[in-house]
Amino acid sequence: MKKILCSILFLVAGAGANAQDDPIVMHINGQPVPRSEFEYNYNKNNSEGVLDKKSIGEYAQLFINYKLKVLAALDNKLDTLTSYQKEFRQYRDQQIRPLLIPRNAMEEECRKYYAQMLESLQGKDLLQPAHIFLRVPQAATEDVQAAAKARIDSVYQEIKNGADFAELAKQVSQDPGSASRGGVLPWIGPNQTLKEFEDVAYSLEVGQYSEPFLSTVGYHIIKLMDKKPLESYDELKEKIRRYLESQGLENQLATQVLDSMAQHSSPQKSVEQILDEETERLCAQDDELKYLVKEYHDGLLLFEECSRNVWEPASKDTTGLKSYFKANRKKYAWKEPHFRGMVYYCKNQADVKAVRKFLKGIPEDKWTARIREQFNKDSVTVRMERRLFQKGDNANVDALALKDKNAKLNPIKDYPYVAVIGKVLKKGPSEWTDISNQIVTDYQRMREDEYVAGLRKRYTFEIHEDVLKTVNNH
Repeated sequence: MKKILCSILFLVAGAGANAQDDPIVMHINGQPVPRSEFEYNYNKNNSEGVLDKKSIGEYAQLFINYKLKVLAALDNKLDTLTSYQKEFRQYRDQQIRPLLIPRNAMEEECRKYYAQMLESLQGKDLLQPAHIFLRVPQAATEDVQAAAKARIDSVYQEIKNGADFAELAKQVSQDPGSASRGGVLPWIGPNQTLKEFEDVAYSLEVGQYSEPFLSTVGYHIIKLMDKKPLESYDELKEKIRRYLESQGLENQLATQVLDSMAQHSSPQKSVEQILDEETERLCAQDDELKYLVKEYHDGLLLFEECSRNVWEPASKDTTGLKSYFKANRKKYAWKEPHFRGMVYYCKNQADVKAVRKFLKGIPEDKWTARIREQFNKDSVTVRMERRLFQKGDNANVDALALKDKNAKLNPIKDYPYVAVIGKVLKKGPSEWTDISNQIVTDYQRMREDEYVAGLRKRYTFEIHEDVLKTVNNH
């Protein structure tokens, strides 16, 4: 695994660096970054659909931060983690394995599949039948069978008298998949359905309907809607390709190629070794592929590094989160009051006061569990919703807690008594936990900025401004 990662790094940092038409746009801790790599990343992250587009100069600074995080991950040997290696291979192999399949292999498989389709038709056409179906269980009594027979005969008589087949199918047929479509079934060929059904269907002409007949599942009346020969290969090849791809054919072909390459290698190599070598070979031939594989490599390392050293520690740093909230409280001020607490619904009016009395002195984060234990042990007599509410979130909170004169109480079915318990926060959150998701996100961002500042002191970097000016302009 180390070999292939080192090879990728060499391909990106070295091969392009020596080419006269791919000058070095920057050095990150002594490692050259060719212009082609920078352009690949810049153009991918500033495409048409991107809302927050960056100038080349702005992106250069973000790119340096990106590279510094990857360097830190490598210094921390995160690339040696089994979990990382496994995930990287999964991403990488999605790109490499299909490229090992011979160009004509998929075409050959599609033609082979088409030939099998032709053979299975046995010279017959494809049919599109419609049917009216009455189910008769195999263990049905004679009375049940007789009733079904009488009913299907009655339907058949209606058809003979001029009733619309499709309308009868919608009203009578017990095949829910086709009844709503007037009984119309998908196209069929030989050996694709019940033999009794197939034999009758192939005996009909287009527009003709059958007499009632019994199959192993029940009674049918068939109307033949259409028939046609199998379309040509050129007409079907895209559908066949999509179907075979959905069945994993591409993966099967790639596995066959890799197994063959490993079997005939000398000295004997494993499939993983073959994939490593083929990755190196293909990346050397294709810059787009090379940088895509490198993107997987760097992106996974960056995520692992930031998760371990920034995001996870920050999300668990309760003291830091409290301090951050206290220092930035004004930033989270509200224009309108919010309500922190619970709206609850009771079956019995007496429970409204009982709940309020019971919760006195109990921490808010334990309210739900304690109500479940005290009031809903045998049956649900109290339903509740606890969170931070703003105006418009809940009509009951608007009316009872936020005193909105236009709001009307909205009890839920079988729980006619509504009440609230909690605290109105007029100017903003009183604790960081009131807006914990936002505080955690902002605190993580601050900690990441501090972390990056430390990396910028720890490692060296240099932008070659003359080359940077030629990005996308050469």
